[in-house]
Amino acid sequence: MRSPTGRALLVVVGVVLVAVAAGFYISRYLRSPPPFAAAQTGPKQARLTLGTTPAVGSLGHNPSWVSYLVRTNGQWKQTTVFDVPAHALVHVTIYNFDGDSGLRNPFLSQVQGTVGGKMLVNGKSTDVIPPDDASHTFSVPQLGISVPIKGVSDDAPHQCAEMPCSLTKAHNTIKFTFRTGKPGRYRWQCFVPCAAGFIDGFAGPMQTIGYMDGFIHVI
Repeated sequence: MRSPTGRALLVVVGVVLVAVAAGFYISRYLRSPPPFAAAQTGPKQARLTLGTTPAVGSLGHNPSWVSYLVRTNGQWKQTTVFDVPAHALVHVTIYNFDGDSGLRNPFLSQVQGTVGGKMLVNGKSTDVIPPDDASHTFSVPQLGISVPIKGVSDDAPHQCAEMPCSLTKAHNTIKFTFRTGKPGRYRWQCFVPCAAGFIDGFAGPMQTIGYMDGFIHVI
């Protein structure tokens, strides 16, 4: 039987190990990357160009993880924290290179919170897509915004398996505009269970800033 001193020492060691592990998790997975400033395109207007990919590849710390990225000056950059102006129109373009995963809640197949309640999918205006065709969503619950992202067909030629992906590869182009209000920090995320290899598809990249969720800073 261990002495009280021995048991106390084991407890202290256990607490220290848990604290170290928790600190590593927070610093490694929940740390927000530097924000990316949306391009100003006019008075109270800005442009944000994003991409989604089945695997982030060499651009991320976890190469096999699904991810959102930002596109700037023709290059892909891994960040999911964006600065946008307050009381302005933000024009968003998303190039999706990923296949469909399907929605567990068909309600999310409807466009919500965009200007006109619409989006453009490869140039065609719509307010809904078939739930099974969804690859991801771009959802900002606090702002009432949710946009379903149509996946690339399984039989599409010239698919891109991991970033960096050229726009000559198979993809769908989604465009929409939303209006910001007062300054604030708003969480956005994908609600499609697209984290392959994780239980229920909602762990790993789905809960990690820099991959399938992030923040919008309205400033």
